[in-house]
Amino acid sequence: MKTVVIGGGVVGVTTAYYLARDGHDVTVLDKAPTLGTDATGGNAGLIAPSHSFAWASPQAPKMLVKSLMGEATAIRVKLSLNPRFLWWGMQFMRECTPTRARANTIVKLGLAQYSQAEMYRLEEEEGLEYDVVKKGAVYLYRDEDELEVGLKKMDLLADHGQPIKRLSPDELVSLDPAFKKASEVVKGAIHGVADGSGNSEKFTENLAEVCRTKFGVTFVNDVTAERFVAQGSRITALITDRGEFTADSFVLAAGIQSPILSRTVGQNIPVYPAKGFSITARVIDDSATPTLGGVDEKTLVAWSRLGDTIRISSTAMFDGYDRSYVTSDFDNIFKTAKELFPAAADWDNASVRSCMRPMTPDGPPVIGLGTRHTNLFYNTGHGHMGWTMACGSSLLLADIMAGRPPALTMDPFEVRTRRKGR
Repeated sequence: MKTVVIGGGVVGVTTAYYLARDGHDVTVLDKAPTLGTDATGGNAGLIAPSHSFAWASPQAPKMLVKSLMGEATAIRVKLSLNPRFLWWGMQFMRECTPTRARANTIVKLGLAQYSQAEMYRLEEEEGLEYDVVKKGAVYLYRDEDELEVGLKKMDLLADHGQPIKRLSPDELVSLDPAFKKASEVVKGAIHGVADGSGNSEKFTENLAEVCRTKFGVTFVNDVTAERFVAQGSRITALITDRGEFTADSFVLAAGIQSPILSRTVGQNIPVYPAKGFSITARVIDDSATPTLGGVDEKTLVAWSRLGDTIRISSTAMFDGYDRSYVTSDFDNIFKTAKELFPAAADWDNASVRSCMRPMTPDGPPVIGLGTRHTNLFYNTGHGHMGWTMACGSSLLLADIMAGRPPALTMDPFEVRTRRKGR
């Protein structure tokens, strides 16, 4: 079966791998000159089921109001009358109840756990190198009361098989001496014992090479997908700026471009961009640079050690498809980095960038067969968890396309316009 995968990030490349392993003749199309350059290349690097909490929560509306009033918050919104944003935002607000937030978190956690196990299995099978660290991740708290709240929240994950451990500042330093300076400002931490970190861009590049050499997958870069062509219930072609691509099946794994392309054949999916900001700095002192990735829960700044660099990321800005940024967008990141790890890296010469994360209102990504066409499949909408969820999502999709029973219940990931009532 000839299959075209639209999207060359970690989700698209893992999709290509599993389909090619099943015998598909796969071509991957990506608009960027190289693979994995958007959300894949700009994330914090955490492989973190312990951070699977749904963004749509009872606390989110208050944060959004503060953002609209000009306060610096981790989730920021630029008010827009764009009907797509309003439609997505209404669905997001609908998910901000305790019951829905809990259900969405459990779904995300299950996929993240499944995906992490598959990632490590795939790494071993194919001999992939990607600066992986498998010592857990730490979630730092600067306030005792907030630490207690954090521990209570983590109970939900612990009840569903995610191991966590409370750490005092001294225990944090014992776990990784690079947290010595951080221990002076935090009151404690939660150790996500089974979490990890790694370079998703390197993983994507190396897995793509396996796809080429082992399975004959074709990668075409610098090509912009413009629209699908449908005949009845089937997609017959994809029109691009470099001509027409035909196939027996198509997989839409194009991140924030996915809803734009799906609408060309009448399929609405609730995916909207959230702009994130990150810096990457060269490590200058190994002893002052943490091996463990983690998150400062006060500033919601996340970091990972990626070889001889450290990646630090924060913020989700809902600002449409605008990729631009200003210097102040990184103030929170630099302030936190210099406070927690002042001697770790060459902060003054760090590179900065933005990336666009494809978010669903409820949190679970969109995986499976569309509702309008019998050969158009979806693997998109993973938001800030794309790196963690990629392998599992792609294996689930390959199972669906092969007619095998998926390992997880797929109802929460169905291709949808909106989430059905629960």
